[in-house]
Amino acid sequence: MSKLRGFEKPTGFHDMPPELARKKRILEERVRNQFERWGYEEVLTPTLEFYDTVGKASAILKEKMFKCMDQQGNTLILRPDQTAPIARMVASVLKKKPLPLRLSYHSNVFRAQENEAGRHAEFYQSGVELIGLPNTEADAEVIALAIEALQACYLESFQLAIGHVTLLDGFIRERIKDDSAVLRLKEYLGQRNMVGFHQELDLLGVSERTKKELAILLRISPGKEQLLHIRKLTHSPQVQQAIEQLEEIWNHLDGYGVTSSIVFDFSLIGQIHYYTGMYFEGYSTNLGFPLLSGGRYDQLLSCFDRPLPATGFALDINRVMEASPFTGDSPKRFIIGYKPLYHRQAIKKAISLRKEGNVVILHRLDDAFSYKEWVTEQDRVILLTGEGEERYDVNDCDAERKNL
Repeated sequence: MSKLRGFEKPTGFHDMPPELARKKRILEERVRNQFERWGYEEVLTPTLEFYDTVGKASAILKEKMFKCMDQQGNTLILRPDQTAPIARMVASVLKKKPLPLRLSYHSNVFRAQENEAGRHAEFYQSGVELIGLPNTEADAEVIALAIEALQACYLESFQLAIGHVTLLDGFIRERIKDDSAVLRLKEYLGQRNMVGFHQELDLLGVSERTKKELAILLRISPGKEQLLHIRKLTHSPQVQQAIEQLEEIWNHLDGYGVTSSIVFDFSLIGQIHYYTGMYFEGYSTNLGFPLLSGGRYDQLLSCFDRPLPATGFALDINRVMEASPFTGDSPKRFIIGYKPLYHRQAIKKAISLRKEGNVVILHRLDDAFSYKEWVTEQDRVILLTGEGEERYDVNDCDAERKNL
């Protein structure tokens, strides 16, 4: 093994030291509790799936998938998302379970990254899938739950942006008839490349009126007034139907009391192709990447011969950890320093303190490595040396005076 390789990790894979691992566990548990309160049952799927089933159904590009072969020559993938594996499960293991299904998950997913700094190839998702309901009440439910999940992670300054796949598509096609041009324009929006979007409009020679109408469509706006503006600009039944759906979703969200956290952003198109209706992303003011994304996907389960409507979202736990100010109230930490003769007494003391919910470390006083380095990470020091029990607060510096 080369010296360099001994400490390197594959591109996109990261270690998680104790303080980050603890933060992840606590935030994940708070999200899990929220999901359970809303009636979502946790499921687990394999880390490895068949490429010919889940891999082909997944919306993740095949170039982003980690592939390997089993002993029989089948191509396997590390799961690139959770929605496709859960769709497979709904069509098989859960086929006899009554609808609607409210399912949740908390797991790692894998997507190959190029040599880009900071991009994760393995990351952690917590999400829900509401399967079997085609209505706007279901869409509003998952959006409201997404907001509560962010609040559970101690995030206060965040915003959910809602778009609609067929509204955007119909509005553009009403004005631009060239299919390839429409696809290019949507690609620019998906990349958040507004310069490319406007350059494409210029190349197509669209009118100034069309440019103004598209500018109105793509304007980010709070409140459902934006829907009223768009309604006046379209005669497309597809767009009108999408507007009606969004108005219903907004009214349901108003009932949940969460509309202050929501804006409409019809430039949202998502990087996952199976969305068929409303689509949403959640952002924090202190992070430039979405913390969550989700929406309606009514065609995915047809890939597994069980056509069902579905809606849901996935929370990116790694990004939530970056955005959350939570540091965590650690349990009180004790270190019991003992001389060999008093080991049994130290064990009994540790058992008693642990039952009270404390963290307790036993440390033999004649151990070779530095005791001082350990002391600084604890709250209290207890010494058992034959002179009775001595207690010190680490911050008092009494331990230092004792030459520990």
